[in-house]
Amino acid sequence: MQLGTRWNVGEEPPARLSPEFVAAVRAVEAELAGVDTGQWRWTLTWLEGRPVAELDDGTIIRVDYDGVVAVSEPE
Repeated sequence: MQLGTRWNVGEEPPARLSPEFVAAVRAVEAELAGVDTGQWRWTLTWLEGRPVAELDDGTIIRVDYDGVVAVSEPE
């Protein structure tokens, strides 16, 4: 695992993320409209060279082995 970075909800994700990954981040953030996310942050790490971003609420976005971007919502 390689450490990445953190950024606030609504800010620009790191430039090294693919457009598909960024679109998934934006889609998750759009679903949170009306929720106070002022203190929420994304945490980006790299697992086997693929990005994994976790939101403070437990939502996870990752790129699977086939290169598909997947979103996992907290239960």
